[in-house]
Amino acid sequence: MVSPQLAKYPEIKSLMKPDPNLIWIIIMMVLTQLGAFYIVKDLDWKWVIFGAYAFGSCINHSMTLAIHEIAHNAAFGNCKAMWNRWFGMFANLPIGIPYSISFKRYHMDHHRYLGADGVDVDIPTDFEGWFFCTAFRKFIWVILQPLFYAFRPLFINPKPITYLEVINTVAQVTFDILIYYFLGIKSLVYMLAASLLGLGLHPISGHFIAEHYMFLKGHETYSYYGPLNLLTFNVGYHNEHHDFPNIPGKSLPLVRKIAAE
Repeated sequence: MVSPQLAKYPEIKSLMKPDPNLIWIIIMMVLTQLGAFYIVKDLDWKWVIFGAYAFGSCINHSMTLAIHEIAHNAAFGNCKAMWNRWFGMFANLPIGIPYSISFKRYHMDHHRYLGADGVDVDIPTDFEGWFFCTAFRKFIWVILQPLFYAFRPLFINPKPITYLEVINTVAQVTFDILIYYFLGIKSLVYMLAASLLGLGLHPISGHFIAEHYMFLKGHETYSYYGPLNLLTFNVGYHNEHHDFPNIPGKSLPLVRKIAAE
């Protein structure tokens, strides 16, 4: 059955194809972070943390959204789904925490059951909404946001561990050990701090709140069309993404141009 949007705008179907440029962009991002790991290994601690927030956090946050693209098979296409899974593990390396495979499993639920209690773990729990109700508590929640994203699935909708998640974990832990062994503790702290800071109290993280928090009754998804899309693979085009999740972020501005309503 053809969706109403595709029936009205059949040219959108031509955008449903992988984005090969994504592969080279991600490779360059991984190499850039490897270079940063080498640079910070002999710096003073204050510059390690500053570099993690000012530079590394931008790369690592952008990498999580590259993994979002890979989760939708945007790198190699649906016909090479496993290639996307392996490439997602590669993209995961500079983040420091095994994430790619588990994200794929839970993110598909987010698309199928948007906003459903106990299933969509992208949405804060009732407890979070009840407890983090003052300005100070909300500030703390934003700082700790990556931890809530990491642990919320374990409490709300735990899934059996798969062999790909085991491989993802082994590969990531091995990479972390190698970074520590060859470059030292400062490079390892830089990597982990970049992820924690970049997904918490950071300007780019505003999209977490902007995407699905209901500011208007009946409107569960919002789009952002500003310059931060340049760093986030157009994740701001979020209504467009949920209408057509198999269109890579690169082409979402064209979706808006073709069917702005």
